[in-house]
Amino acid sequence: MIPEGADAEKLKQIKDEFISIYKENIKRPGADKLLEYLEKSDFFTAPSSTRYHSSYPGGLAQHSINVYYCLKDYLSRPRVKETYGMEYTEESIALVALLHDVCKVNFYSIEYRNKKNERGVWEQVPFYTINDTLPYGHGEKSVYIISGFLYGEGRLSREEACAIRWHMGFSGIEDKNTIGKAMEMYPLAFALHVADMEASHFLEGSGS
Repeated sequence: MIPEGADAEKLKQIKDEFISIYKENIKRPGADKLLEYLEKSDFFTAPSSTRYHSSYPGGLAQHSINVYYCLKDYLSRPRVKETYGMEYTEESIALVALLHDVCKVNFYSIEYRNKKNERGVWEQVPFYTINDTLPYGHGEKSVYIISGFLYGEGRLSREEACAIRWHMGFSGIEDKNTIGKAMEMYPLAFALHVADMEASHFLEGSGS
């Protein structure tokens, strides 16, 4: 699912960076099979949205990388560490950040529409549309997919699962009391939401 004219070198750079961070930090049982699944899917060529943040080939993987660095930065702040007591392993940080949006695998399709070019001539141009092949929600779908690969002691912890499940925060459509309770109980959920919003709105544009 790559539009004509996509930058193959840029796609390779994004993929290589993602895999490097993934392999360096995520070692738990099943992680290798999960990465194989991502490589066989459209994860490294898909956009992160149809027309908002990172809506270009490779945008999904790039967004995941951006969230990783934003989360790392947030959790490194002295106030977060000393006052809030938020300490997480490098593996947990990489896992929830890099994989929070695997729900978007096989989620977008390319269609074409007519549009006038700069010379006033009509031509067909590609655009992304949603084609949800697994209608299982958003954050909960990511948890479901990840849980199909990680096993034994490598399974998602309750806090990791809740962080991924609720990374949309209050921008989602779920009950606000439930979201607030989850963030109160599992601070990593709040931190991941902040990182996701920072990446989406300030690094990439807008959206979630």
